[in-house]
Amino acid sequence: MYVATLLTHPDHPVLERVTVESLRNAWGGGDAVWLDPGVAAEFPLQAVPANQWDVWQALQALRVDLIVQPAEGRKKRLLLADMDSTMIEQECIDELADEAGVGARVADITARAMNGELDFEAALTERVGLLKGLPAQVIDHVIRDRITLMSGGKALLATMKAQGAYCALVSGGFTAFTAKIAAVLGFDENRANTLLVEDGKLTGQVRQPILGKQAKVDALHDICARLGITPAQALAVGDGANDLGMLGLAGTGVALHAKPSVAAQCQVRVNHGDLTALLYLQGCAREEFVS
Repeated sequence: MYVATLLTHPDHPVLERVTVESLRNAWGGGDAVWLDPGVAAEFPLQAVPANQWDVWQALQALRVDLIVQPAEGRKKRLLLADMDSTMIEQECIDELADEAGVGARVADITARAMNGELDFEAALTERVGLLKGLPAQVIDHVIRDRITLMSGGKALLATMKAQGAYCALVSGGFTAFTAKIAAVLGFDENRANTLLVEDGKLTGQVRQPILGKQAKVDALHDICARLGITPAQALAVGDGANDLGMLGLAGTGVALHAKPSVAAQCQVRVNHGDLTALLYLQGCAREEFVS
């Protein structure tokens, strides 16, 4: 058995009943269940429809996401999340670079690295080098004034933890940011790179080894082993090329507002919903969300 889930952003409840029922009838699905009126609905299927991606493309014009996945095992026991442009709306290194006066140059490198056009570790080393001499106290300023949480993150964490899941923040960014974001959102642990500081200023270097694509895969294996579960029981979410390893390994890998080249390699793509989409995908109704 499979489940088809249609969803959109909670702030823009544009999912109409006729859309859900028309697709359910066309695909011969079972009765539709509304997880949140105007926002999310699902119905069971006997098989994956051959025209799944054609329908997905058509629904994108309506600002509606469509996911088809196996019904069994979709409730997950582990959440492994990227931070930049996933749990927060910004790329931390771009914000630091803007403070250092090299924002445009670094943002271009970041975009190319996240799209898979550049080697992640080399690109990170180059970008951090451009931050040399920036006062370390700027980090606190950036967190306070420039960083905003992605919509739905607090509900996602609170609900999954209430249901017994373990939550880990695994970022190619920096511990100075992940430690604070993890504390605010309620992550059980966080892993990231460490910016080196000397005499109160960034040295332009990052502690080795760099946490990149493979380190995220290793984190998934490590945490699963510690919890006594398999990667199939994990849900991973990210947006960049360095997330593809963990997205492919996890039982459910969600490309959230991802770069086109990244989304194209993922079966679960959320372009319009927020982080609560990860709850709807597990069959959670809105009334089950923990605030």
